[in-house]
Amino acid sequence: MIIKFYGVRGSIPTPGPATIKYGGNTSCVYVELDNGQIVIFDAGTGLRLLGNALIRNSNPINIVLSHGHWDHIQGYPFFAPIYQPDREINVFTYVKSGHKLLCSLFEQMDGSNFPVKAEDLPSYSRCVFKGTESVLYDKGVKLVKKPLNHPGGGYAYRIEEHGISAAYITDNELEPPGKVHTTYDQWVEFCHGVDVLIHDAQYTQEDMPHKHGWGHSLISQVRQLAVDAEVGALVMFHHDPDRTDNELDEIARENEIFFSGKNASIRSLCAYEGLVIKLTKSVIGGETLYEIV
Repeated sequence: MIIKFYGVRGSIPTPGPATIKYGGNTSCVYVELDNGQIVIFDAGTGLRLLGNALIRNSNPINIVLSHGHWDHIQGYPFFAPIYQPDREINVFTYVKSGHKLLCSLFEQMDGSNFPVKAEDLPSYSRCVFKGTESVLYDKGVKLVKKPLNHPGGGYAYRIEEHGISAAYITDNELEPPGKVHTTYDQWVEFCHGVDVLIHDAQYTQEDMPHKHGWGHSLISQVRQLAVDAEVGALVMFHHDPDRTDNELDEIARENEIFFSGKNASIRSLCAYEGLVIKLTKSVIGGETLYEIV
C-alpha cells in the first residue's frame, strides 16, 4: 500500500512563508493498493496537483469524501482527469439523513460558482450515495466506515489489503460537548492495530474552550488514541490554518517525547505535502515494513 499526502491543511488554504515546509493545501490523501486500485480521500485543494499526476494514465479513480465542507471539495473543479473524455471517476459521497441527494463536488460546478458545469464534463463521472463499502468491495477495495463527531456529520474510513491497514479520520472531535456519534472506546476499537492512523489534530489546549464543539480534536487526545489503539504509526493531519511550520516542528518533537515516555514504539509524523508512506509485509515474520519518503 502506498499513501501520499497532497493536502494536509484544515479549514482554508494557507499559502505563505510560514507554511512552506508542511504545505497550505487542504485535505487530499492518495492511496494506491497492490491490486492497482486508486482511492483518494477527500478533494481539497491538494487534489489539483494530484490530478496533474493522474492525467498521465487512464486508470479508474475512486474519490471517497469524508464530508462536504468547502475545504474537502474545492479542489475538484481543478482536477485534470475530470476533463479527460470518458475517464472513469467514481465519487463516494456522504449525505446527511433527510437531505436531498446532492453531490457537493458536482453541485459547486453550476456555471455560477464555477464557469464549467458538471453536466458538461467529458469524463464519465458518477456519484455513489449509498453502498460505498459494497461498491468498492466489488472493485477489490476493502473499506469500512465510522460516523464522525463533526457538525453536519461525515465518515471516517479504514482501508485494508493483504494484512496492511490504514485509518483516515479527519474532522473528528474525540470528546464532543454535544451528541456523540462514535465514542472514544469505539474509536479505539475502529483504529486498533492499524499500521497508519491519519487523524485530525487541529487544536492545542490553548485553543480551548472557545473551539470546543467545532468538530476537531486536541493534539493530546490524538496522541493518547494512538497509544490506546496500539497503532504502528500516527500521522497528525488537518493542521490549523494558523499553525506555522515552526509550531508543527515543535509538535513533532513533543510527539517523540510523549511516545517515548509511554514506552510506545509508535512512529509519529505531522503530515506534510509530498509525504509518501510505503507499506509492505515482511516475508519473514510478517511484520509491516515502513518506507517513509
